[in-house]
Amino acid sequence: MNANHLPLFEDVDVIQVGARNMQNFELLKELGKTKKTILLKRGLANTFKELLMSAEYIMSEGNENVILCERGIRTFETYTRNTLDLSAVCALHELTHLPVVVDPSHATGRADYVKPMAMAATACGADGIMIEVHNNPAKALCDGAQSVTPDQFDDIMSRIKTIREVI
Repeated sequence: MNANHLPLFEDVDVIQVGARNMQNFELLKELGKTKKTILLKRGLANTFKELLMSAEYIMSEGNENVILCERGIRTFETYTRNTLDLSAVCALHELTHLPVVVDPSHATGRADYVKPMAMAATACGADGIMIEVHNNPAKALCDGAQSVTPDQFDDIMSRIKTIREVI
């Protein structure tokens, strides 16, 4: 959440910048001075252009290792946590060379929606899918409602592989 925490991440491969920190420009500039891959999540109410400009803050400091993540935006709908904007995959691929992943777990907030949204994200060209998995979602300390079990994850991956073969 702030640049003072960066030494804690020396032994990780990817640093995730959550949706609320997408516009923490001082943090983004410091991340740009690292060689770590940065997973940059789109904010709840941010445009594609704002997401790309946040990525530019990182890249302007020399770090080109940025992955964009669509994790849903806030709309008037309240049945799901957010609205998964799959058009973001197509638009961001058109607007940038950066890889785009989709997080259906955070987008929907519902484990039963993760599989169809992951399949849809794959079909529209996502470069990757980020899925929360827990051995016992009912006992998870946080985000249990959006977590799939390992068996469910295996099923999702099998279906994603099939879709990737077709497209």
